[in-house]
Amino acid sequence: MTRGIIMGDEKVKTDPSATALPEYTVGDFNSTTKLADSQIISDAEYNPFEHRQIEKPNSTAGSLIHLLKSSLGTGILAMPVAFKNAGLLFGAIGTIVIGLICTHCVHILVKTSHMVCQRTRIPVLGFAETAERVFQYGPPKLRPLAGFSKAFVDYALMATYFSAGCVYIVFIATSFHDVINHETGNDWSVRIYILLTMIPILLIGQIRELKYLVPFSALANLFIVVTFGITLYYIFKDSLNFDDKPMFSSFGTLPLFFSTVIFAMEGIGVVMPVENSMSKPQHFLGCPGVLNTAMGTVIVLYAVIGFFGYVRFGDEAKGSITLNLPLEDTLAIVAQILIALAILFTFGLQFYVPMDILWRKIHDKIPKNKHMISQIAIRSGIMILMGGIGLAVPELEPFIGLVGAVFFSSLGLFVPCVVETVFLWPNELGKFRWVLIKNIIFGAFSIFALVAGAYVSIKDIIALYTEDDEHTE
Repeated sequence: MTRGIIMGDEKVKTDPSATALPEYTVGDFNSTTKLADSQIISDAEYNPFEHRQIEKPNSTAGSLIHLLKSSLGTGILAMPVAFKNAGLLFGAIGTIVIGLICTHCVHILVKTSHMVCQRTRIPVLGFAETAERVFQYGPPKLRPLAGFSKAFVDYALMATYFSAGCVYIVFIATSFHDVINHETGNDWSVRIYILLTMIPILLIGQIRELKYLVPFSALANLFIVVTFGITLYYIFKDSLNFDDKPMFSSFGTLPLFFSTVIFAMEGIGVVMPVENSMSKPQHFLGCPGVLNTAMGTVIVLYAVIGFFGYVRFGDEAKGSITLNLPLEDTLAIVAQILIALAILFTFGLQFYVPMDILWRKIHDKIPKNKHMISQIAIRSGIMILMGGIGLAVPELEPFIGLVGAVFFSSLGLFVPCVVETVFLWPNELGKFRWVLIKNIIFGAFSIFALVAGAYVSIKDIIALYTEDDEHTE
């Protein structure tokens, strides 16, 4: 999924009426905001929104566009294969339910962050800092876990975006593999195209200034819109046959359905930067609100593409619906090339996020005169490792399922439930502790998606290699 990252030069200025804070970059996933240990207060009158002073804040409409842009990407192209693993009826219902769960988890994360800001008199907190403060001022027995919780979110974000980058590399290579082999008659392996893809990847991944990534992002957005249009044309240009599509697929493939949809929809990493940069952050939650409007749109579009894409291509649906388009048509070839270029141009922005977190953690340990060469070496090493993972697992469908199961389910579903529970423990969990019960259910679902999705994905990957070995023999 194209995880568009809302970054920028906006700074949150310190508020004269609050405790002096270091400068905070709104776009950062790894904020350096600090708070004195004695700064817990009981002043319910403190409104963090009134104390945010942001240069170049985003309007409500702009924030909605940013959130939509971050959610609508390559993940939507994988929805038909998700429906293949669920069936028409279960896929439609399951997509809506998972979408609502993802939306709720985002909601409780942002709401908890607001309450932590109010309690600690900090105008704005990022994802990792919210988790840290919740544990730091939570139940006494859990306070030693504050540092671990922040580190866990930071490293989980890095792992999530690095692994998604591996999916990007495989996706780009697979798209060019199909087009070039078809047009030239070559029989090159997709692994050769992964190696070729690494050449521009290694160049784009060295860009460390966001302003230089803006033109790439703009082109990527244009290419994605055109590709969506072409894909919809092929889906609806002929009559659709619903009769041969099952309403429910099988229990064995459901974990892949869950993990693929979670991968496609979950954009937890971009939520806090979007909300933190709003001129009117009170418009983010609520009804209709930025979050509900964006996620409602996303759920409908994902369900429509998944449903009708599966009806059109059935069991032939691939990890990206663009790979199902007929290569005999020039328009289909254009769509494949454009989406591959869009993902290539988005890679720099995708790679910026985890590298920004990693560099902030290690740059103080490296002499300043070696920062340049160190950045080049570290970035190159990580990208080569990502390419190596792509070479090891060049199959798109199980790879997407594995990434969605392991990373997005834990970071997007499990962590928000834990954060809310710890913050409200023990006396603010509602009547009959319904908040605790609800979070246990959602947490259990995330663990199920993680374990079952990872198991099925790894099993499919092993099966693919076994089949390859049998064919070789």
